Amino acid sequence: MEASYQVLEQLYKEVLLEATLENDSQEYAFHLNLSFSAQDLSTSNFLKWPSVHHGDQANSVNVDTFPTPTASINLKMNFQVNNPRDIMLLQLTVIKMMITKILSTKMEFSIKEKYSDIIEILLKPYELESKLISTFHGSDKLLSHMAAKCLASILYLQLREKAIINKTWTAFCLKTLSDYPESNAISYCLWTLTAVIKEILKATCLQKTEILKQFLTSFDSPFEVFYYSVFSQYFENCQDSLLNPRITNFLICFLEFLEILIASRIYLKLHFTCQRIFYLNISCALDIITWPIHSLVKKKFIILIKRCLLHKVGEDALKTSFPTSVIQDPYLDMDMLALGNAFLQAVNLGWLKQLTISRKPSHFGGSEVQPGNKSLLVPDLIMLRASSLVLLKSLEIKAHNCTSAIEIKVELQKFMSELLAILKHHLQSSLKLNHHCEWLSKIFIEQDDDMLEAAKASLGIYQKLTRAWNEAAKGTTQEKETWDHQTHENGLNPHCIFLFLLKNIDFDATVLLDFLISSETCFLEYFVRYLKLLQVERNHFLKVCKFFDVAELRDDMHISSTFTSYIEKRHSNEAPHQPLFCGTNYALLPLTSDPTSSGTNIEQRDNQTMKSKQPNLLICTDNTSSLGAFQRLVDYDSSEESEEESVEEECLSSIKQTPLNHQANMKIRETVNMTEEKNQNILDFNARLLDPKKSSTLSSLGCEATLNNTASQTVISSKTLKCLKELEEAISRLQRRHLFPYNPSALLKLLKHTEMINKTVNLL
Repeated sequence: MEASYQVLEQLYKEVLLEATLENDSQEYAFHLNLSFSAQDLSTSNFLKWPSVHHGDQANSVNVDTFPTPTASINLKMNFQVNNPRDIMLLQLTVIKMMITKILSTKMEFSIKEKYSDIIEILLKPYELESKLISTFHGSDKLLSHMAAKCLASILYLQLREKAIINKTWTAFCLKTLSDYPESNAISYCLWTLTAVIKEILKATCLQKTEILKQFLTSFDSPFEVFYYSVFSQYFENCQDSLLNPRITNFLICFLEFLEILIASRIYLKLHFTCQRIFYLNISCALDIITWPIHSLVKKKFIILIKRCLLHKVGEDALKTSFPTSVIQDPYLDMDMLALGNAFLQAVNLGWLKQLTISRKPSHFGGSEVQPGNKSLLVPDLIMLRASSLVLLKSLEIKAHNCTSAIEIKVELQKFMSELLAILKHHLQSSLKLNHHCEWLSKIFIEQDDDMLEAAKASLGIYQKLTRAWNEAAKGTTQEKETWDHQTHENGLNPHCIFLFLLKNIDFDATVLLDFLISSETCFLEYFVRYLKLLQVERNHFLKVCKFFDVAELRDDMHISSTFTSYIEKRHSNEAPHQPLFCGTNYALLPLTSDPTSSGTNIEQRDNQTMKSKQPNLLICTDNTSSLGAFQRLVDYDSSEESEEESVEEECLSSIKQTPLNHQANMKIRETVNMTEEKNQNILDFNARLLDPKKSSTLSSLGCEATLNNTASQTVISSKTLKCLKELEEAISRLQRRHLFPYNPSALLKLLKHTEMINKTVNLL
């Protein structure tokens, strides 16, 4: 054994350095041959091996008797030499390295030929694949995993180099699938299948479609039977399955295999039954959310449905985007409709109510909450996001395939009301919804790619139903107002959703620019479709903006009453000094009770108050430094145009590579610009509030009286249009410098049309 280890150690170094092997291939194959059976590698027999003893045995080795570092190294070497498990791990490592070198295009032909001879000897006389398969039945998970990796590499090598499928492995897989659930090697079977298909999809050879077709032919019919057996009643009586790692591991491997099968259908345009079965027969699988299994499996299942509907299956595994050739799939639209209808049918039967939403935080550090930190408990937004997006995409697919506007309107109202009720139940006080359309930005705030997919889906539903509704109602004003009201009630009004998106990014045009440049989201498609809608529904947009202004004025009136109460107490010496909380969306405002405060000091405090409503980067603890920083920002932004151009050119030229690196600095400048006019109005407003003689008169006006003066202000609309104008200017500058990654001419034309809304506002 010691001589074999020395040969393996030297072989490992030579393969690692890509050196020429001098000895005969038969000799290397002899030392790489797996001479230990699965029974020898079992846990009970492993403890009987001479190098693995417990410390209380007489012939055990005591590490304390070797005080020097050299002796410790020798002890480690002796342990490796005498341990069959370590010998086998080294053998598997060298075999895997050899196959990787053979598949590499940078290796010398002579070295690759030598490695190929060694692998051929291991496969034929020594039956390497049979020995690798036998390790799947052992209890050593590390050995089984290494064996699975080696087996997958061998299978792909045979497929690519000789276009043959290993008969031994095929027989093993077919028997394992048919014996489910009795077989204990099913997870390794699925993992190996997944790894081989993944390697085929990653390959650059032109024959990979034919290779995969040959590969899947043997498994098409058996996998269909296996699919139905997995989603049978097998888990219903397994109450211990939640804590059973074998079941969890199997289900994860099964879902990953399903995803790579679907990805292979999309990328290589194949249409085997095993590739379509998840679309066509998902009804039996949707009950998985009621199984007593680990929540990770349920999350992966819902995310798989989401990826199918978004055409993003396999993107994470293959590290590539969805191919444009998907439109050539003649069955995809039909399969997508079947998937969406099956999901909606399940929701109609109460599927959403059966979702188990954990209130434990999900993070890499663990999911257990320390005693006393129960306030940190929030619902599992991963499940809520994925389920909500799947529902939206299913409704969008159904809306585009439905001919009756009345029918889809009833369906939409039914499903969206149930979704909003479920969200309200799970969110409760953690994410309070003040408006039905706010749910989308609240749920997806931490996942911008899903948020934009949801926004695009809701926009598609709105556009389809608006056209159908207008045709059915023949354009009557009353019917149009009814439909507009229902879009708000269902939480799908596109103007509200867009405005909430802008509010979340503080009307920062640089964030929109980053979305447009990035290829990680669908913002470009969504944005173009919304700008086209904005041309047609300018008046509707302004009406929604006025509703947003009213909401802000109501918050201001809440501030007004709170300020009035506080000032009365201060002048009566009842509350000399205390912090004041202003509304639900405002920061704590410390108001000092200096009796010598003048009008100038009051104005300075108002400046600090307004800055507290800006992003945190503008908030300073010291009053003087805060005011000075604010003034310097204003002065900097009003500098000469040439200097500003040079600064922006530097920022925008680097935004293509690192879009968010300079976002903080740019956001400060943009935020001050975009809110300067409104800040002055609110400063005057709060200055009057702080005067006790005027505050009582102002607070008695109410929201209705104040609303009459908002027709010419339209604060939200002006901020939105200013943001779009800044975005247009930024894109134009990038285009002039040839820094924009694609031709934005059509987008700039749409942004140019938003100036018509400005003219409409000026006419009000």
